[in-house]
Amino acid sequence: MSLNKKSIDDLQVKGRRVLLRCDFNVPLKAGEITDETRITAALPTIEKLMKDGAKVILCSHLGKVKNGPNEGESLAPVAKRLGEKLGKEVKFVAIDTVTGPEATAAADAMVEGDVILLQNTRFRPEETKNGEAFSKELADLCDDYVCDAFGSSHRAHCSVEGVTKFVREKGGSCAVGYLMQKEIEFLGNAVENPVRPFVAILGGAKVADKLNVISNLLEKCDTLIIGGGMAYTFLKAQGKEVGQSLVDDTKIDYCKEMIEKAGAKGKQLLLPVDTVIAKSFPDPIDDAGIEVRTVDADAIPADMQGLDIGEKTRTLYADAVKNAKTVVWNGPMGVFENPVLAAGTGAIAQALADTGATTIIGGGDSAAAVNQMGFADRMSHISTGGGASLEFLEGKALPGVEAADTLSA
Repeated sequence: MSLNKKSIDDLQVKGRRVLLRCDFNVPLKAGEITDETRITAALPTIEKLMKDGAKVILCSHLGKVKNGPNEGESLAPVAKRLGEKLGKEVKFVAIDTVTGPEATAAADAMVEGDVILLQNTRFRPEETKNGEAFSKELADLCDDYVCDAFGSSHRAHCSVEGVTKFVREKGGSCAVGYLMQKEIEFLGNAVENPVRPFVAILGGAKVADKLNVISNLLEKCDTLIIGGGMAYTFLKAQGKEVGQSLVDDTKIDYCKEMIEKAGAKGKQLLLPVDTVIAKSFPDPIDDAGIEVRTVDADAIPADMQGLDIGEKTRTLYADAVKNAKTVVWNGPMGVFENPVLAAGTGAIAQALADTGATTIIGGGDSAAAVNQMGFADRMSHISTGGGASLEFLEGKALPGVEAADTLSA
């Protein structure tokens, strides 16, 4: 493992209560789970702990929880579905306070191999503020702690980081689960120790969201490909006419700096050479009746806007990926939710599926696109954390990773 952190393979958990932070932030519609990816991703770690005789106490957040505890953001559907997948009852501790006498009694009644799930950690407002009292209450329920929620690991919350201090104080261990380990290995090695040529592909709407990622990846990669809405700020920085395309005028000087930085470092920075344009952004976003045409990237009419990369750009980008040995992709090439504007993102997904490189999809919309287009099983790794993987690619330390025990030399 590249970050020298304790994993569950380093723990002796037989007979011990292990608090396992998962990422069960699944999409729900009318109380039904519409995508089980995150539940499935947690199974190897849960099953390992059960097999080794731990008493497994699961916790997670779900949704943003704006107005306090509510049925719509309860983890009850997760407990039910998880039980079906494990072939064993997962006892759900439904109290809105998450911890308290009922949770303590449930933890005390456990035998080896049992699994319980606590209520949504964000039902406690202190969770996101990393409050000490709630962190200690969580630690009081367990002997050891394992974090397997990469998607939350960039947040210093009670159930991600705060709890570890109190577990350690009572002599317990803090480790990472298999999912975290896999994320750290793939993303960590891609950024710190890539097999070259290393190609990074960045898309999505805004340059502002990816400022530090662009700069950090220019230090690390051999080729940086820019697509999506943020490409138009770069094109405008080159003096091109971008019409009504999405542009962040406050970031034009930054884009100029990045173009210069790429040149100074001998890195290839690829920008669209043609673009699919329309009169306006599709509303609704999946409106297939939108009229489009393709023009060169320096010939966007004043009353039109770019919404996807054109055919010449797709070929250019696919060629750049062909001989790569490592590829990291974060952010779609256009408004991929619209079938008329999905060809650019699809071409990148196809190019990655066809390459022999290690291909890493950095969560969020890119992961959704790859899943939607049926290429998921042809990627080396699809990250479960959009924001967390972005911060990792920026070179930031993630609280949920830092909080795990370091392996002694």
